[in-house]
Amino acid sequence: MKKIFMMALMAAAATTAFAQENLVKEAKSLFSSGKLDEAAAKLAPALTSAETKDKAAAWNLMNEIKYKAYTEEYQKLALQQQYNTDRMVNALIEGFKAAEQCDKYDEQPNEKGKVKIRFRKTNATRYMQERQWLYNGGVLQYQAKNMPGAIKAWGAYIESAKSSLFQELTMPKDTLLPDAAYNTALLAYQEKDYETAKKYADIATTFPDKEDDAINMKLFIQKETAQTKADSLAYLAELKRLHAAQPSKEQYFNLLQEYYSHANDNQALKAWAKEETGIDAGNKMAWALLGEAEMNEEHWDQAIEAFKKAAEIDPSWTPVVFNTGVCLNSKAIALQDELMDKKTMNISKDNLEKVKNVLRDAQVYLEKTRELDPNHETTHWVYPLYRIYYTLGDKAKMAELEAIDPSLKEM
Repeated sequence: MKKIFMMALMAAAATTAFAQENLVKEAKSLFSSGKLDEAAAKLAPALTSAETKDKAAAWNLMNEIKYKAYTEEYQKLALQQQYNTDRMVNALIEGFKAAEQCDKYDEQPNEKGKVKIRFRKTNATRYMQERQWLYNGGVLQYQAKNMPGAIKAWGAYIESAKSSLFQELTMPKDTLLPDAAYNTALLAYQEKDYETAKKYADIATTFPDKEDDAINMKLFIQKETAQTKADSLAYLAELKRLHAAQPSKEQYFNLLQEYYSHANDNQALKAWAKEETGIDAGNKMAWALLGEAEMNEEHWDQAIEAFKKAAEIDPSWTPVVFNTGVCLNSKAIALQDELMDKKTMNISKDNLEKVKNVLRDAQVYLEKTRELDPNHETTHWVYPLYRIYYTLGDKAKMAELEAIDPSLKEM
């Protein structure tokens, strides 16, 4: 019984093997008659079957089928006839992949343990000549607004640069590879395919003229894919690393500013701003951010000092001039509250004069703001300046502002 069972298994295996070889023969016949899609469909099962004896030949047949489909469409393009972009580009990609699979099996030892390469030279020469059309095909797909198709074609072009199929050929200088890598990364990023975008951005960073843009793209990918606190901290660490390595590049400082400004952590913002002013005392934005952080904590003297530093660097920077005046005004209010007798709610003449002196300092900065922003388009200086004139009893100046804003009379 065991012998009969084994004979049955052998017979079944022989039948399966015959069936797979028959598929290859049928696919050849269909290919010869020009029925390319039917030939490819018929051949497909034999490519992955363990019963197919000559895998290299089977994959080479698929290569021939796909290459023929490519050339049919390419000839129409060359003759300015209507052609199928998808069919042309995908057939070239699939043909190249089939040739690579053919080569993988072709370099395996035969039953006698010998390696005899049969197809590499022809296929390598063919696809080296056609390789640029992987890139051109990506352009055509992009123009047709088929973004996934463009990514696929350009990706195939990039990957083909290191294909083992070309190991016996000298690869010519590839002037298209930098653009291909960056454009593929950019298109994948726009399509929110972040894994593919990062893959090709990594490649783009190896080319000097694409490095900066590719690094920035990787940062944006890291930022947009951050889901946990650990992800955000990793993004911050990378941003700080790049900023430390290239402090003159404003984009890294600006991205750090964006990060801290949106982190809702005033202490972290203040610590970073202090760090930046220590690194570059001429960084007006760092001083302004430090001023804002101190202002948020009502540390008026520290805020005033920081804003003044920023204004020293850029005297015409309206917001920091305005904020200096606002902080001095707030300091005067806090000083008045401090010096006021809490029982009688009165303040002595001498103490009131101390308050007015601070208000006069605030007046200087708010009047400077008025000069820089006469139509109060970027700062709202009218009301705080009016309050100072009111407290100081300057009726003439009050009248000037009432002419600008009549609602002030109702105060």
